[in-house]
Amino acid sequence: MKEQSISAELQDFNKELLEFLQASPTPFHAVAEMVIRLKAAGFIHLFEGDRWQIQPKQGYFVTRNDSSIVAFTSGEGDPIKQGIRMVGAHTDSPCLKVKPKPELQKKGYFQLGVEVYGGVLLNPWFDRDLSLAGRVTGLDNNGQLVHRLIDFQKPIAVIPSLAIHLDREANDIRTINKQTDIPPILMQVGMQTGNDSKIEFREFLLDYLKTNEHQDNPPELQSVLDYELCFYDTQPPSLVGYNEEFIASARLDNLLSCYLGLKGLIDSDRSKSSLLVCNDHEEVGSVSASGAQGPFLKTVLERFCGDTENLSRTLHHSTMISADNAHGVHPNFIGKHDENHGPILNQGPVIKINANQRYATNSETSALFRKICDSVGVPVQAFVTRTDMGCGSTIGPITASELGVKTLDVGVPTFAMHSIRELAGSEDAYNLYRVVEAFYNAEGQGRVTLEQ
Repeated sequence: MKEQSISAELQDFNKELLEFLQASPTPFHAVAEMVIRLKAAGFIHLFEGDRWQIQPKQGYFVTRNDSSIVAFTSGEGDPIKQGIRMVGAHTDSPCLKVKPKPELQKKGYFQLGVEVYGGVLLNPWFDRDLSLAGRVTGLDNNGQLVHRLIDFQKPIAVIPSLAIHLDREANDIRTINKQTDIPPILMQVGMQTGNDSKIEFREFLLDYLKTNEHQDNPPELQSVLDYELCFYDTQPPSLVGYNEEFIASARLDNLLSCYLGLKGLIDSDRSKSSLLVCNDHEEVGSVSASGAQGPFLKTVLERFCGDTENLSRTLHHSTMISADNAHGVHPNFIGKHDENHGPILNQGPVIKINANQRYATNSETSALFRKICDSVGVPVQAFVTRTDMGCGSTIGPITASELGVKTLDVGVPTFAMHSIRELAGSEDAYNLYRVVEAFYNAEGQGRVTLEQ
């Protein structure tokens, strides 16, 4: 009976995860979706420019740049004695972003120039059904500067591959020029009328918004001044594999962690002071006002704790779990992994360790995580990169160095990281959610005292 209950919970969790991924083509949309879920769960929206009145055992959230969010519960006890249980993730994913002056018209085709954001695996972007989404900023009919989220949803663009006949070495040696090879094609222009007049992209966006904005929206835009837009694959997330062992989707890195952290916080009993931070710009170094190396999290914590003295004492008893996907061992490329540290999909969350502090895990935080996993019956794995290879990093070391908080790096094992379509195990996100929820509810985090 218990196994049937867990199976039903797993199915419900994955259904909601896929819906969240589908609704979140950009960091702006991801934060907007998280806000909807937090409000539905009774969390109160705070604004950085207002005075805050924090009440016990209440949920709150605050956003910055519409692309980063901190949500927290105030708990019943004194955070100075209990600490704050923190989970961190990031909202951004590698993608192709539209340039400020993107218009390209050649041979009757209208294309948009794009800039590569983050460490994109470019080959899979060819021959996909692409759409466009993000944030548009302009003036409304009152002359006020306002933002609008935009999502074309339907396939409006494609990056066609060059035929094998014109590139005989494509399967052996293929290099991609980021400037010339990847501008997506949106449409043909002037083919029927012979009119090859230039399309102005901002006017194109304005026409779309005026046509597609709902009546209950604020006053319509009168002009588009600027935008932050990226292309994305319209193929919806899905369960794949003969027994649906896998989740295939864009942006698993790292919206998967954002969602499980959010659900863990919402489902927690709120008796302990707990927090989720989802930062933007991790994929490009985190150096921004809304990135992990910016002041966003620290300022929220300072206001929650009251002053620097209280914050320092609180952080001494606090722990941060940095959740970001890990590299699963690929059966076709086993040699890319250390033979004793190749995580397997659906075999549990992964503790990420690096001697050079690319991950923030130490023996204390690792032991705490293993203890929580054991308490909820979730298996755990470890990842260490090959000694002769480098590895990526996360918001973990950045947050640890900015705050001085004990930090642990974990994640679910994943294939095709930074591809337009990534692959994870269909059980792993749910299992990590269970660990995160238990972490938020834990009575004590078991500080370790070294014997002298």
